[in-house]
Amino acid sequence: MNDLTLTWGEVAIAAGLLVINGLMSWRLSLGLGRKIAVSAIRMAVQLSLLGLVLKQIFALASFPPVMLLAAAMTVIAGLSAISRIENQYPSIRLTTIISIWSSSWLVTAVMIGLIVRPDPWYSPQVVIPLLGMVLGNSLTGISLGVDRYVGELKSRRGEIEMCLSLGATRWEATREAFAIAARTAMVPILNTMSVAGIVSIPGMMTGQLLAGAPPIEAVKYQIMIMFVIAAAIAMGVIVALLLSYHKVTTNDHRLNV
Repeated sequence: MNDLTLTWGEVAIAAGLLVINGLMSWRLSLGLGRKIAVSAIRMAVQLSLLGLVLKQIFALASFPPVMLLAAAMTVIAGLSAISRIENQYPSIRLTTIISIWSSSWLVTAVMIGLIVRPDPWYSPQVVIPLLGMVLGNSLTGISLGVDRYVGELKSRRGEIEMCLSLGATRWEATREAFAIAARTAMVPILNTMSVAGIVSIPGMMTGQLLAGAPPIEAVKYQIMIMFVIAAAIAMGVIVALLLSYHKVTTNDHRLNV
């Protein structure tokens, strides 16, 4: 297989394609020009720094640095989820961090311990990329779910408070909003799963194919990671919504948003 190593000049050619985004923003008066530039620069800097950090961690292949980086990634993911939530409430940071940490680490532990089984089990070349994929998708699902849940409670306050005044418990009055939020959070991953292999070739499979892995092996790994991501999102969303439920409603069956 030909060497597919990229030079920075070739990366710059890809960056030049962002001119299309800038022109679209300018022509349609979207006001996104500055945000596009800042996002592109931020992404490039973050990934470059991550590359340097991973180079050192891969060289060490030691347990403490791997766990430290994994913990830092998890906390950042939890905090990043908040920036996507318009309808917030006090202590929401704790909600997102707990939900992302518990769900992502649990499913990643199952994936590492029972499926992939690297030697050693904390191998950074395996743990960090897999956890990163799980975290990235989980934070999207959690932010969508929490935002929709709190938004539903606010928009339907009159209906919910009427149910509460008629004797409904806080769960009975908010259960429909809970279900709507959970459904909203699961839609993106379900859409991705439904078109994988037909409309798109997902990221892990693409990377393995570019690295020269046999197509069937790449397929098995991609199927595995999609199932794991879907499970992590479902678990994270339920934990986040349950924590939110106890924060935005009170023990005496009232809304607190």
